Amino acid sequence: MTLASLLVFTGVGEELELIEKQIPEIGHAEVLVKNLYTTLCGSDLHTFCGVRHEKTPTVLGHEIVGEVVEIGSGHTGRDYAGNPLRVGDVVTWCIFSSDPQSAEALKGMPQKASGLFKYGHAQLTDQDAFHGGLAEYCILKENTAILRIPGDVPLAVAATINCAIATVAGALRLAGDIRGKRVLITGLGLLGIVCTAMCKDAGAAMILTADINSQRLGQSLAFGAGDTYLLGHSEVNAVTDQLQPSPEDMDVVFDMSGAPDAMEMGINSLRVGGIAIWVGAVFTARKVACDAEQIVRKLITIKGLHNYNYEDFVAAVEFIGRCHKDFPFDKIIGKEFTLSQAQAAFEYALAHKPLRVGIRL
Repeated sequence: MTLASLLVFTGVGEELELIEKQIPEIGHAEVLVKNLYTTLCGSDLHTFCGVRHEKTPTVLGHEIVGEVVEIGSGHTGRDYAGNPLRVGDVVTWCIFSSDPQSAEALKGMPQKASGLFKYGHAQLTDQDAFHGGLAEYCILKENTAILRIPGDVPLAVAATINCAIATVAGALRLAGDIRGKRVLITGLGLLGIVCTAMCKDAGAAMILTADINSQRLGQSLAFGAGDTYLLGHSEVNAVTDQLQPSPEDMDVVFDMSGAPDAMEMGINSLRVGGIAIWVGAVFTARKVACDAEQIVRKLITIKGLHNYNYEDFVAAVEFIGRCHKDFPFDKIIGKEFTLSQAQAAFEYALAHKPLRVGIRL
């Protein structure tokens, strides 16, 4: 039995603890993966700070890319796309394991199935410990969708596929065909930045990004934004050195911020037949105020998305494989750390707020 390191989160304000445990024999349909790179998602930071609550102890990290070490005898031997899966393949996997025959999965919502297991969010036990990104290994459970990564995609970019990029792929699926459409994106964390790139790739006629942070507005320009809107200000836009355009007459609005003010602005900016996709509202906040008469008269549609389905996961891998060189995805990592430096990585992420901090294993 091989010993492997895991970084354990035991509670808010407590130092992360690096421990060693034996890697158990994998189940007949499981896959053992050596983690190569993990990025710290916003939900990891929220758990670390106590804004989000998980059962502890736990091993955080779900944005992961790794190398296949062992494939159980009962596994199909293929990835979700039907490609042969072999030892040595570099892969990523859905953040959840879900019963494919559940009522929710059959309706296209496997991420909401009963009995769902989520990597990087589960409690560590003596029998089940290797299920997070801040560890040397991860055991992929039966019914986990696995996909091989195209060979030229950098590990740091590939790690973000199974959360941020797949979630945005789901948002675009809900929005429908956006070719020739006018798009507004509010909230420019990694979700908003990726959404900008995906909308540009999908042929949007105009992309307007909005945020309270002028630096992130500047980043969005390199990912395809045509105009920026500095929320909460009316002065000259420090990023474009032009008067801010007013977001109005939009076809599609994506909110990645979760801020009620931003969601309200988005709804008010939509033209007749417009669609609002809400992704960022994953924490309790004040109620969003909207004019129901205008929703009715303007035929407005509001759709919510939490996580993603298998179709979105496949689309995310395809997008990154095809477009990772078309946009500066290699710039999304603000700083890189090792597993033993993860405490400092969390502290750096909270202090400097880069799009992502990376852990190279």
